[in-house]
Amino acid sequence: MTEDSEETEHTPEINADLLLKAYMCGVFPMAETRESKSLHWVDPKKRGIIPLDRFHLPSRLKKRLLQRPFKVTFDTAFTKVMRACAAPRAQQDDTWINDQILELYEELFERGFAHSIECWNDNGDLVGGLYGVSIAGGFFGESMFHTETDASKIALCHLVARLKYGGFTLLDTQFVTDHLMQFGAVEIQRKDYHNMLDIALDRKSDFYSLPSPCTGELVVQAITQTS
Repeated sequence: MTEDSEETEHTPEINADLLLKAYMCGVFPMAETRESKSLHWVDPKKRGIIPLDRFHLPSRLKKRLLQRPFKVTFDTAFTKVMRACAAPRAQQDDTWINDQILELYEELFERGFAHSIECWNDNGDLVGGLYGVSIAGGFFGESMFHTETDASKIALCHLVARLKYGGFTLLDTQFVTDHLMQFGAVEIQRKDYHNMLDIALDRKSDFYSLPSPCTGELVVQAITQTS
């Protein structure tokens, strides 16, 4: 947790309905470690978001998108993406994704409130992706991973294209990292986040409206179009 977060520990009785209500109130859960038996509600004083109308697409990444280095799918391997995000990584021995997180978000996925974007290489291996929660016009990004260069970045671009095309107004990243800043991620005050959240929750959106197959050209067009 960061010094800018407020958290309270709770018991394992949390369920998917309570989790959805928490997101609608602006809070989200995390575990201290992979082995933790309990979760914490987190309500950051400063919230990370990527403004969809100001998403920055680096020129090098734009070229990669047009080259179509990966097969990109959505909602075909949600559990695999979550488990890949939870796996140990270089310079990060532990994770905040425990068994309870896995179970809760798998249920949200089954109920249509969570989604994943997947990147596959030519051998059919899952090499990158992300997952998050979708409620009305808000998408709440949870985690991403990659095992091949640019895979998570391309997954993020496909997500942004899908959100813009589908009428979403909020892409919540929870916190801001150096990695996300290159795409335009910013920190906003809690009260400003709640104002954006209220607007998003009053918005109708469609995660599935982007035409299929979704080519790199279509992703670039959706990202760069004027909102």
